[in-house]
Amino acid sequence: MTHWATVIGTGAYLPEMIRTNHDLSEMVDTTDSWIFERTGIKSRHIAAADETAASMAEHASRQAIEMAAIDAQEIDLIIVATSTSERIYPSSACLLQQRLGIQKCVGFDIQAACSGAVYALSIADQYIKTGFAKTVLVVGSEICSRIVDWSDRSTCILFGDGAGAVLLSASDRPGILATHIHSDGGYEDLLYCPNPQVAAVAKQSEPGFIQMRGNEVFKVAVNTLGRIVDETLEASDLQQSDIDWLVPHQANMRIIAATAKKLGMDMDQVILTLEHQGNTSAASVLLAFNEGVRDGRIQRGQIVLIEAFGAGFTWGSVLLKY
Repeated sequence: MTHWATVIGTGAYLPEMIRTNHDLSEMVDTTDSWIFERTGIKSRHIAAADETAASMAEHASRQAIEMAAIDAQEIDLIIVATSTSERIYPSSACLLQQRLGIQKCVGFDIQAACSGAVYALSIADQYIKTGFAKTVLVVGSEICSRIVDWSDRSTCILFGDGAGAVLLSASDRPGILATHIHSDGGYEDLLYCPNPQVAAVAKQSEPGFIQMRGNEVFKVAVNTLGRIVDETLEASDLQQSDIDWLVPHQANMRIIAATAKKLGMDMDQVILTLEHQGNTSAASVLLAFNEGVRDGRIQRGQIVLIEAFGAGFTWGSVLLKY
């Protein structure tokens, strides 16, 4: 019997605090119009001091569990994509398991920066196809605000906090049709975040904040995402017109527009959360997918292309039939 990894629930969580472009203009030399014209972002959510990647993941996960109408004990695998876990170990997945009160399951984290959720979905798909797992909870949860230098105009305008969740279940009806994931460490210096404790031992002085060479990252991202679109369609024997919805990583409006153009898609076929969420890294595509599902745009039977690009560089796609 063929096991398909089918979406049975989605969820999301955004912290209550909102930081607008105007707020940032009082912190660094910038303006609302300058930020919006270059990124498409107007505001972003910022986690409270007592919130963690695991606590935000719990909120999103409970929504997904409620939508799926299952008992949390049915979940046999938890994968959390995050670069901002509050602890080096145990993993945020284990902390989430405890919060959800699940007695028996496997939990681990994936660290692939902004591509983390795509990587996690790809891994979940393999576990379900092989029969190792029947119900998998995939979560992207990030507190980017804690690794951003709020005096650095080039990065502080981009990022926000949040968590998105998807519940996958083994099914005999099509779900995830294909996944493609890649990495290339040759670009390591274009986008990275040092570990300050490890760096201190190595007598390096870089603070633990995101470092990015934006123009170079933009160029590689546009070209790479164009290739992943071609690869996904060719491998799945689909045409551009077969894709109903594009759910892109929410990093920059110009990158998103370029990818949509590559697909020949109108922007009203693209799920956008960037304007009021910013770049939430690994949470990004799951937050956007949840929004598209919950507001009724993404309907059962439609074909959705999820794609992301992140530090590493990492990139990938998930093609699914919702």
